[in-house]
Amino acid sequence: MKNKKILLLLVLLVAGSSFITSCKKLPQNTYSVVPVENFFQTPQQIAAGLAPAYTAATPLQTENVFQLNEATTDEMVIPTRGNNWYDGGEHQQLWLHTVDENNANDAGGWTDLSNGITKCNFVISIINGLPSKPANAPALVAEISVLRDYYIFLMMDLYGNIPLVTTYSTSASLAPVKRADIYAYLISDLTKNVPLLSTDNAAGNAAIYGHMNQWAGDMLLAKLYLNAQVYTGTADWANALKYANLVIASGKYSLQPNFFDNFTYSNRGSVENIFVIPFNNPNIPGNVIQMYTLNYANNLTYNLVNQPYNGFCAPTAFYDSFDNADVRKNMWIIGQQNTSAGVPIAGVVLSKYVLQLSNPADSFAYAGARSVKYQPQPGTGSAGTSNDGVRFRLADAYMMAAEAELETGDVADAVTNVNLIRARAGLSPLTTITLDGLLQERGHEFAWEGWRRNDLIRFEVATGTLYYTGARVPDKPADASDKHTFLFPIPLIQRNTNPLLVQNPGYGN
Repeated sequence: MKNKKILLLLVLLVAGSSFITSCKKLPQNTYSVVPVENFFQTPQQIAAGLAPAYTAATPLQTENVFQLNEATTDEMVIPTRGNNWYDGGEHQQLWLHTVDENNANDAGGWTDLSNGITKCNFVISIINGLPSKPANAPALVAEISVLRDYYIFLMMDLYGNIPLVTTYSTSASLAPVKRADIYAYLISDLTKNVPLLSTDNAAGNAAIYGHMNQWAGDMLLAKLYLNAQVYTGTADWANALKYANLVIASGKYSLQPNFFDNFTYSNRGSVENIFVIPFNNPNIPGNVIQMYTLNYANNLTYNLVNQPYNGFCAPTAFYDSFDNADVRKNMWIIGQQNTSAGVPIAGVVLSKYVLQLSNPADSFAYAGARSVKYQPQPGTGSAGTSNDGVRFRLADAYMMAAEAELETGDVADAVTNVNLIRARAGLSPLTTITLDGLLQERGHEFAWEGWRRNDLIRFEVATGTLYYTGARVPDKPADASDKHTFLFPIPLIQRNTNPLLVQNPGYGN
């Protein structure tokens, strides 16, 4: 048994080695011969031991889960430009809400989140099995449990009834659990574990950066309660407001004066960001949003070492919804593109218009506003940038509080919270606000941060307005009235592997 534990420990260290060497610049084999009974004793060993659970989050920034949550909404479209970005129609399926059980993003999202859950269970099993546990072992287990809850939340949000696996064991049940029961489990587990987490922020404790702390846990609880009506049929605005206000009242975070400083390639100094996925070119690759959105020629604009892929862009209506006075509109680039020296690039003029989902014309390569919300980093390319991926930030606590207040009739306090965000954006204060207006405010503030699908569905459930399932330009008809597209299909490859899984309604057997 001891040899087995040592083997597992070595596997864990290998899995976490890239994170440790990039952040701490430690020799790759520093702990390769540490006996299990002596491990998890020093800060460096603890960081190495927790790393696999956190590195599993890196694909969430731009890959399958991100694309499922954004390219299905009114704020991102992935057009087919000639033969580029067709890929068997998988990107068009996202926009049209015709995703089937063979869609690569659908299958990839399930795999990415399952991997995160499994890594968390593995790390927890190692800590619980240590013959000599560190003094803070309960806090470490609580931290990784909260991270696991984050992965489970995202998976349940996308797929509905899923297996609820909370142990690293071959005997764990793989039968799907009802969404409402998973919601109840998450509330219970978070309520138990979040108070055990650190109350530090990264400014006061650099080691907490990129880790779950108490305020990130409270943000997750606020998100769950905010979506209670979607998950259980019964709203819980009071608890959504409670946990959002706990984060606000903590005093640990403040709104970053410059909105874009939250997303630079040196955004580690943000006083607003609560939980992030760390990236560090070239040591921690994966934040490739600049490659996915920028035009082929924009490598000359931003001194990139590879040509971007000319993919993701903003639908015309979403771009036009920004007031010209809104500083956040500068997250989009259109018009004549120049080199980094200011010289116009011949023939490269980006248009805000995306009026077809597919067009073979050469001019369609320039259709759509491109995002530079995450500041492009000179000298980088296909491996990604050093911009840390923002998961939770204080602005969302204010906006979640505003939504809960508005839903319970407290318009005045909702307006106060929204105006804090608008003021930073350079906009005049509102005197009142509706749910429709609040949804637009959320879109402008959190564009391409991975929340739009969640927002649109929640507001559609609350109001009946077809925010998610309605028709859109380009070329999207309204979804079926049964609203089965609120969930994605269970991937066929998963059902073939696990016959206990049941396909979601509307997607066949």
